[in-house]
Amino acid sequence: MRPPIRSPIPLSDVASVPTWEEVATEHGRFLYALAYRLTGNHHDAQDVVQEVLLRVERGLTNYQPGNIEGWLSRITTNAFLDRVRKQKRRPTVALPDEPDRVMQGSPGADAELAQQELPEHLQILLNGLSPEYRVPVVLKDVVGFTYEEIGEALAIPLGTVRSRIHRGRAQLRAALALENDDD
Repeated sequence: MRPPIRSPIPLSDVASVPTWEEVATEHGRFLYALAYRLTGNHHDAQDVVQEVLLRVERGLTNYQPGNIEGWLSRITTNAFLDRVRKQKRRPTVALPDEPDRVMQGSPGADAELAQQELPEHLQILLNGLSPEYRVPVVLKDVVGFTYEEIGEALAIPLGTVRSRIHRGRAQLRAALALENDDD
């Protein structure tokens, strides 16, 4: 006799597991804001969010109800880091835009919201940090996660989280000091 097939989600928790549509609509802004802070630009952020939503669709059956924003942050961070690793293996050079042939539309509401929350010069400085430091700094100082949530999202020890945030902030302070000296 074969053992019964077990569902990865206990029947009592099935109701608390969101659908893909609920994740996309209720957490889409959160995903975009996090992706924008990590990537530093609108188009890359959209690509990361699209990848995240694909991963969510595939992984929703294994989701254990709990801190959904932590789970989504981990997926977003991993998608961003995978993108960085892929770009290192296959560097690309962007072709110059032809402004006469291409008319650029205005940014969407999500892009404007993300840009309003953090001054442009700080976003540029954040982009200058390596992903190793940028991700924990963004999760702590922009998204507002605790050290424990960051450690869980990145699967790294608490001491490493603290160290990376400290070093990332120190690099940002040094870059800000240089920026102010140039003025």
